[in-house]
Amino acid sequence: MLFKFGRLVSRNKMNVGICKIKLRIPENHSLKGKRQVIKPIIAQVGNKFNVSVAEVSDQDLWQLATIGVGFVSDDSRFTNEVLSKVVDFITNSHFDVEVLDCEIEIIPV
Repeated sequence: MLFKFGRLVSRNKMNVGICKIKLRIPENHSLKGKRQVIKPIIAQVGNKFNVSVAEVSDQDLWQLATIGVGFVSDDSRFTNEVLSKVVDFITNSHFDVEVLDCEIEIIPV
């Protein structure tokens, strides 16, 4: 049992969703070009879905990028739905990227 401010609190009321998206930027030939493609993706995803987004890996590779997305909710299904919509948004939008892989993990806390 967990008590907060004298009240009994259920343990698994928070779910942390983590999504790792591996992208390929086929027509890119420089790190500057990569930045011009990735920055708008990060900004639009963060604004549209109210999630935390960052480039988390492959920073030195000009045709690959790995983006990490984080979301917290009290409902694991909703968390999974939001992260899945993020992947769909990136896949189906006008961005000049190809989604190579994505992993979604929901961690009950």
